[in-house]
Amino acid sequence: MIELRVLDSSDIKLLLKMDNAIKLVEEAFKEKALKRIQMPAKVYLFFDKYSGDLRTMPAYFQQLDIAGVKIVNSHPSNPIKYGLPTVMAIVILIDPRTGKPLCLMDGTWITGIRTGAAAAIATKYLARRDSKTIGIIGAGSMAPFHIEALYHIIKIESIKIFDINKNRAEKLARETELKYNVSVKAVDECKEAVKDVDILVTLTPSREPIVKNEWIREGIHINAMGADAPGKEELDPLILKRAKIVVDDMEQAIHSGEVNVPISRGVLSPNEIYGELGEIVAGMKTGRESDNEITIFDSTGLAIQDIITAWYVYEEAERKGYGRKITL
Repeated sequence: MIELRVLDSSDIKLLLKMDNAIKLVEEAFKEKALKRIQMPAKVYLFFDKYSGDLRTMPAYFQQLDIAGVKIVNSHPSNPIKYGLPTVMAIVILIDPRTGKPLCLMDGTWITGIRTGAAAAIATKYLARRDSKTIGIIGAGSMAPFHIEALYHIIKIESIKIFDINKNRAEKLARETELKYNVSVKAVDECKEAVKDVDILVTLTPSREPIVKNEWIREGIHINAMGADAPGKEELDPLILKRAKIVVDDMEQAIHSGEVNVPISRGVLSPNEIYGELGEIVAGMKTGRESDNEITIFDSTGLAIQDIITAWYVYEEAERKGYGRKITL
């Protein structure tokens, strides 16, 4: 018989805060650059008739000796049709010595917080040091995590939010203004969210460019977070041609990141990708080199982000007695 700990989202929210998540995810990127992890490519199941997919994401940190797998879906129609989140996940942690399952936990909160953390780390290395204005495109469940993460990295003066559902954008704007005491405005057009901002965050499931090249000024940093499956794209490919492109993982980005469509169509070459974020974190490559550079972080989401944060949560739960134990 096997005993394992079970943690729900309420446990995780108490045990994992954004400042810790940022430190953990930065460490994960560094471990990747130093080639001290195993992380096979995501395995996808596509549910075309439901416009959704399922992914499995395993990872092993060799030096830290931690391992696990996340199983996560993406069904954009869930909130409207079924009252469910677009993204739901579970994480299973494994003892590398024996293969014994140690913990089963909700992965939805971890997915959100580690995604925001990754964007914060990219912003730390790629955005201008004087950045203070943010544009958000997509006011879904991921947006609050990104706002919180950026709040830990830069001194925010103002935020503009666009969503095709204006009510959702307005609700997020009200909540954000109250929480962080900064100026937040829900705008009527995508273009307005982009205009004159220092940092742009795209958080949509779009399969065609929604951000036009002519809207993008020199010096902006873009966290392109929405494209995480083949065929998805949010940015005009001409923006990519002007920018320093940094990805979380080269293979995954070419397969399913913001660059996947332009590369598949021959508009962009893999050689035009500057490098991986972990290489910058580890000091192997330089981040932003001038105030005029356009920088893009192409995030597909990595299993190492999930497993390092989940393991921290597990250890804290063991220490503090959170969750419950079940026998299989």
